[in-house]
Amino acid sequence: MTTPMVEARGVRKSYAGVEVLKSVDLTVTRGEVTCLIGPSGSGKSTLLRCINHLEKHDSGELRVDGQLIGYEARDGKLYELNDKQICGERAQIGMVFQRFNLFQHLTALENITIGQVKVKGVDVEVAKAKARELLSRVGLENKEKHYPSQLSGGQQQRVAIARALAMEPKLMLFDEPTSALDPELVGEVLDVMKDLARSGMTMIVVTHEMNFAREVANTLYFLDGGVIEESGDPRVVLTSPKTERLRSFLSKVL
Repeated sequence: MTTPMVEARGVRKSYAGVEVLKSVDLTVTRGEVTCLIGPSGSGKSTLLRCINHLEKHDSGELRVDGQLIGYEARDGKLYELNDKQICGERAQIGMVFQRFNLFQHLTALENITIGQVKVKGVDVEVAKAKARELLSRVGLENKEKHYPSQLSGGQQQRVAIARALAMEPKLMLFDEPTSALDPELVGEVLDVMKDLARSGMTMIVVTHEMNFAREVANTLYFLDGGVIEESGDPRVVLTSPKTERLRSFLSKVL
């Protein structure tokens, strides 16, 4: 039996006594695209951040590629890994944020090169060659010397995707990657993500782009109030929602 790329079992997370994830179960198959949809505050981004241990879940179990994330099991108990071990795990999980999170003082090429050199110990010239290859892949081969302030939002997000890919991750996480973009720039980022999906990259995408979810995702999860209310084939879930809550949500976003 093939090990899932991501497996969450009974994951819970609270902030200041408010439970934002309530015993969430989720399975992501290797090579598939999974979309998380739902209203603001439903727990989508928190779940994503727990998967790469940017947030610590309070209880339950999270595994990536069969390995516990952020913890190791000893004598029947879970012990949190040290910072170096957590960084090692995180280096295998690419993350693309809503607000790009590029280094403003570095060029596009340098943004993509720095992680390869500092984290993975790649030779600088080898890292630059890979960065140029990835800039070409995301359609920005003529922007390598541009700083983030000289790029549009869509271009910055494509640099952010290239930066994540440079670390050769086994899994890519996208936290509403188009929600900060002007509408006319959304398509160029989604096109890069579609290309990634076609290449077989395992992806989890928090998104409000329902057409993208319908067209690209293999599985869709609808979260509300920290609970997965519905899941399944996006073409079925989005066309024939079973719950009134999802019907109401879709009536506002479609």
